[in-house]
Amino acid sequence: MLTYAADRLWEEVAYVAYYLHWPFESILDLEHPVRQHVIAEIGRIHHKLADD
Repeated sequence: MLTYAADRLWEEVAYVAYYLHWPFESILDLEHPVRQHVIAEIGRIHHKLADD
């Protein structure tokens, strides 16, 4: 059984919470692949806005 590194999980939760203002529990409820997709989209949007 693989476990996800606690430090990485905290980073992901903080990132999503900072940009989307979602509650902690809602972010933790996301399945890992969904959370990764949300993070990728936030990053894409952030970089696009920074380039404009």
